[in-house]
Amino acid sequence: MAKVKVKTLIGATAGVLFFLTATVAFLFYAFPQWLASATGLGPYDGQRILTFCALLNAAIFLLGWMTEKAFSYAGKAGLYLHWGNSQRQAMAHSAEIPSADGDGQVATYSDEQMSEHLEMRYGRRWRSKVRILLVQGNTDETEKAAPGLCHDLWQEGDGNVLVYGGDAQSLPDEHFLSRLKRLRPGKPVDGIIHVMDTAALPTDTERDAFLRCRQKADYLLGWQAPVWLWLIDRTATSGDQADPVATGALFGPGVTSQDALSTLDTLVPHLRQVGMSEVLNNPHHNWLLQLSSRLQGDLKAGLHALFDGLMQGSAAYRLRGAMFSPELAVAGSVPNTRLDTPGWKAVIDDCSTIRARKLTFDWLKGLCLLVLALIVLWGAGTLLSLAVNRAQIYQAQSTARLAADTESPLTERLRNQLVLQQAIARLQNREATGAPWYTRFGLNQDHDTLVALWPLYARNNALLVRDATAAHLKQQLQAFVNLPPASDARTQGTQRAYDVLKSYLMLARPDKAEAGWLAKNMLKAWPKRQGMSDGAWQEMAPKLLGFYAQNLPSHPEWKIKPDAGLVTTVRQILLKQIGQRNAESGLYQDMLKRVASNWPDLTLADMTGDTDASTVFSTEEVVPGMFTRQAWEEQVQDAIDEVVKTRRDEIDWVLTDKTHQPGSDISPEALKSRLTERYFTDFGNAWLNMVNSIQWHEAASLSDAIAQLNLIGDVRQSPLVALMNTLAWQGKTGEKGEALADSIVDSAKKLVGRKKNVKQFIEQAQGPRGPLDDVFGPLTGFMEGKEGTGRNGNLSFQSWLARVTQVRLKLQQVTSAPDPQAMSQMLAQTVFQGKAIDLTDTRDYSSLVAASLGQEWSGFGQSLFVQPLDLAWRQVLTPAAESLNTRWQTTIVDQWNKAFAGRYPFKATGSDASLPLLAQFLRGDSGRIATFLKTSLGGILHQEGNRWVVDPSASQGMEVSPDFLRAINQLAELSDIVFAQGDAGVHFELMARPSRDVARMQLTLDEQNLDFFNQMESWQSFTWPGNTYYPGVSLRWRSVNSGMQLYTSNQGNWGFIRLLDKALITPLDASRTQLVWITPDGNPLKFVMRSELGDGPLALLKLQGFMLPETIFTVVASAEDVE
Repeated sequence: MAKVKVKTLIGATAGVLFFLTATVAFLFYAFPQWLASATGLGPYDGQRILTFCALLNAAIFLLGWMTEKAFSYAGKAGLYLHWGNSQRQAMAHSAEIPSADGDGQVATYSDEQMSEHLEMRYGRRWRSKVRILLVQGNTDETEKAAPGLCHDLWQEGDGNVLVYGGDAQSLPDEHFLSRLKRLRPGKPVDGIIHVMDTAALPTDTERDAFLRCRQKADYLLGWQAPVWLWLIDRTATSGDQADPVATGALFGPGVTSQDALSTLDTLVPHLRQVGMSEVLNNPHHNWLLQLSSRLQGDLKAGLHALFDGLMQGSAAYRLRGAMFSPELAVAGSVPNTRLDTPGWKAVIDDCSTIRARKLTFDWLKGLCLLVLALIVLWGAGTLLSLAVNRAQIYQAQSTARLAADTESPLTERLRNQLVLQQAIARLQNREATGAPWYTRFGLNQDHDTLVALWPLYARNNALLVRDATAAHLKQQLQAFVNLPPASDARTQGTQRAYDVLKSYLMLARPDKAEAGWLAKNMLKAWPKRQGMSDGAWQEMAPKLLGFYAQNLPSHPEWKIKPDAGLVTTVRQILLKQIGQRNAESGLYQDMLKRVASNWPDLTLADMTGDTDASTVFSTEEVVPGMFTRQAWEEQVQDAIDEVVKTRRDEIDWVLTDKTHQPGSDISPEALKSRLTERYFTDFGNAWLNMVNSIQWHEAASLSDAIAQLNLIGDVRQSPLVALMNTLAWQGKTGEKGEALADSIVDSAKKLVGRKKNVKQFIEQAQGPRGPLDDVFGPLTGFMEGKEGTGRNGNLSFQSWLARVTQVRLKLQQVTSAPDPQAMSQMLAQTVFQGKAIDLTDTRDYSSLVAASLGQEWSGFGQSLFVQPLDLAWRQVLTPAAESLNTRWQTTIVDQWNKAFAGRYPFKATGSDASLPLLAQFLRGDSGRIATFLKTSLGGILHQEGNRWVVDPSASQGMEVSPDFLRAINQLAELSDIVFAQGDAGVHFELMARPSRDVARMQLTLDEQNLDFFNQMESWQSFTWPGNTYYPGVSLRWRSVNSGMQLYTSNQGNWGFIRLLDKALITPLDASRTQLVWITPDGNPLKFVMRSELGDGPLALLKLQGFMLPETIFTVVASAEDVE
C-alpha cells in the first residue's frame, strides 16, 4: 500500500504566522502615529513596511518547508509525533463495527485509507469532486440496500462514497463523526440514507430516538444534511424480479408530511402501469403491482405515521424522498467498491441539487467573502491612490518650478515661495499625523516629495528671507551701538535692541528659534521692505518667518554666521541697561502653574480631619493646594531645583554665553534663594488669609455654648486641636533638622559658659529654624508649651484647654443648679461688682493668648480663643444684664420720675423740684445714683475725675448704653458744681454793666441785693440758694425817661434759674458769661457772671427736658433663659 500522507501542524503554524504578520503590517501602515505613541516603534514608511513583511513571510515559508522536510526525513509525522499515535489508539475502539457475515472479525474505519484512496482516484482536490453519503440502519437492512457496505464500512464508485454510520437509533459515535469531519471539514456529508424495513416500521419511541440521535449527530458534524428513506420490501421474492430495481419518490424542498403522502399517491398509477407491463412479460414479476397495492393500504398508513414523526418538531428531518426496493444481494467484487443502480443513481442525482445546511456560522464562506471584499476595496483604493498621488506630484512640480523663477518681481517671488512653503507644511503635517487613507495603498509619495522640495525651499529662502532679514537686524544693532552712551535714545531703545538681538541670535542658533516670537517681533523690527507694498509684506512676513523659524531647529545647516564682535558689544551695553532679574517673576508664576494643577485646595474640613467643626466655626476660604507641606516636599522643592538647573529664561542665552557669564546676583544659588523666599512668603500669606477668615458660630443658648466648649476642650474630638496640629505641622514646612556640628558647638558653649551665666532667666530666641518660623513661630511656640510654659512666656495651648474645661464645668454647675437663673445672676453680679472669678480669668487669659500670637494672627486669635469664651460668658451675662436693668429702673429711675416728673426745671411748669431730694440723688459720695454705680457696676464702670467711663478690659462683653453714660456723666458734672458740699449751694459773682437809656438796675436774689445806677463797675458775691426763709428773685430797672419798672419777679428756690432761662447768654471766657435781659421797650439789661466752677448756676439749665435712661446695657437680642 502506498504511503499515507498525514497532515501536520507546521502548515497551520505557518498560516497563523502569515496572518499575524499581515495584521501587524497593516496596523503599522494604517495607524502609524497611534502605534508609535503606544509602543514607541515607528512611524515607518509604507514601502519599508511592505518590504519587511514580504521578507518575513518568505523566511517563515522557507523555515516551515525545511522543518517539514526534516521531520519527513526523520520518519516523523510532522508535529503529531506520539500525540497522533495515542489519539488514533484512543479512537480505534470506537471506529470498530462488526462485520455483516458474523464471523467475529471486526472491521475498522480508517479515514486515512479512505483519504488516500480518494486522492489517488480523483487527485488532491478530491473533496470538491466527491459526494459523501452517510448510510444508517441495522446491519441486516443495510446489507439488503447496499450489499457489502457493513463489511467494507465505506464504498466508492463514480465519484460517490457511501459511508456506513451504524444504527440510526443508537447514540452517535463522537470519535467516528470527528474523523468523518476531519476527512472533509468544509462539508462532512452531502446526504444521509436512512435504511429501514417496510415490514417493521419504527414505533413512536423508535422515531423519537431517531430524531434525538440525528439531532446530536448534526450538532457534532456542524451540518444538517438532507435525508432519504430507503425502505426494504421483504415481501418480494427472488423470482419476483429478474433484475431488482428500486423505485420511489423525491419530495423536493420544504415539503410537509401531507405533501410527501400526496407525492406517493401520484406514484401509485405509475407503479401500476409499469407493474402490469412486467406481469404481462413474466407473471412472476409482480412486485411493483404489490407495492402499488400496499401504498394504498397498510403501508400508506405506516408511512403516514412515519412521516408525521420524522418531519415535525424542532429536530425534524430534512426529508427529500423515499425509495422502495427489494432485497439487493449483489456486491462488488473489489473491496470498498460499489455498483451503481437506478435507485441509488436517483438519490445521488437529487443530492447534487441540494446542499447540506450549516448549523453555525460558516467561517470559511465568510472569510472568502471578506477576502474578496478586501481585494476589491484594495484594488479600488489603489486606483484612487494612484490618481491622487499623481496629481499631487504634478502639483508639487509646478509649485517648485514657479518658486525657482528668479526673473519675477520680489512680491511675486515671495508669494510663490509662500505657496511652496504651504505645500511643504501640508506634507509635514501628513508625515506627522498620517496621510489620508485614499493616498496610501502602497503608492504614497509624500516623503519622497518632501525630500525633493526641501533643497529648493532652502535655496529660495536664503535669497529671499534669511539673508535679507539678517542684514536688516544687523543694521539695526549697529545703529543701537552708535547711539551716544547714557542718552535717552539708548535708554528708550534698550528693550527694542534686546528683541532685535534675540531675533538675530535665533537665526544663528537653530536650537533657540521660536516660530511665534520670531514672526511677531520681526514684523515690529522690519515693518516695511523695499520693492513691495507694506500690506503684502505685513501679510506674508509672519508666515514666511514663522515657518522658517519652526523648521530651523531640524535644519541646522540653515543658520547664519553672526557678527561676533557686534553681538558682544550689544550684550555689554544691554547688561548695563537692564538686569538679569526681570524674568524671575515669570519663572515663579510658571512654576506655580505647573504645581497647582496637581494639588487640590485645602479646605477647613481637610484641616480638621475626622472631627466636625461645623458646629463651632467655619470659613469659605481655602488654602491653595500648592501651598502645603506635602506639595513642598513632593513637588515644589524639586520644581524650584529644576528651574535653577535650567536656563532661567530667554535672557540667559541672549545676553550670556561661555565667554560672558552673569554676575553673582543672578547666579543659580541666588535665584533659588529668591524663589524659595518668595514661595514661603506666599505660603504664609495663604495660610494667614485662610485662618483669619474663620468665624466662630455664636451659640443660641447657654446649653449650646457649653456644648461648644465641651467639644473644643475634648482633646480627642476637638476640631480646634486638629486645626492647631495641622497648622503646627504645616508651619514646619521647609524646616531642616539641627546639624550635628551645630549641636556639638551649642553643647560646648553651654559647658564653657556655665560658670559665667549661672542661670539664664529668659531664654532668647536663637533665630528662625525654618523659612516659616517668622509666620508660624508664635503659633508653634504656643503649641509647644507644657502646662503654662512655652516660648510665649507662660502661655500654652494645653493650659488654655484646661482653663476652657474649668469654664465649661462652672457653666455646667450653673445649668444644673436648683435655680439656674439666680446662680447666673449671682455670678454676673459678682463680676459687675469688680470681683474676679474663673470665667473672667480665662477670658483674660484668652485675650492674652490672642495678643501673644501677634497682629498677623489677630483674626484667628479673636475668633477661636477670645470669642468662644466671650460669647459663652455673654449667655450668662445677658439675663443678668436684663435683671440689672430692671433693678436700675425700679430703684433709681422710678424714684427719680416720682420725685421730679412734671416739675421745674425738668419740665416748664409752675411746680419746682425739691433741692434736698435732688441732692439725695446727685451727691457724689453718698447719692443714690453714685452708690448704685459703685455697688452694682464697680467691675464695669470707674471714675476718671468726675466722669464715669467703661473699662474696656472689664466690660465682660456687655455694651453699656451711650445714653446712660451721657446721663450719669451730666449728673456727675452737675453734682460737682451744685452739690459739692452735699447740699445745694452755688457761689458766683455778678457785675452790672451800663446800657444806653438805662439809668438804674436793681437785682434781688434771696434777699441779696445788687443796685447799679451807672456808677463804677464792681463784682458782688451771691450764693444760690440764699440763706432765707423767703427765697425768690426780682429784677427792676429805670430808664432815663421813666421811673422804676419791674422786669420779673419769681418766688421759690428755682426763681433765679427761671430768670436765667430768660436771659441771652454769651460766654466771654472760661469763667465769665454775659447775661442780657431785653426790656419791653427794647433796652438791654446787662450783667456779667463769674462762676467758681464750670458754668455755675447756668449748669442747672441743662436739666430742662432731662430724662434719666431706663436701661444700663444695650441688649441686641434677648438670650434664652438659662436652663
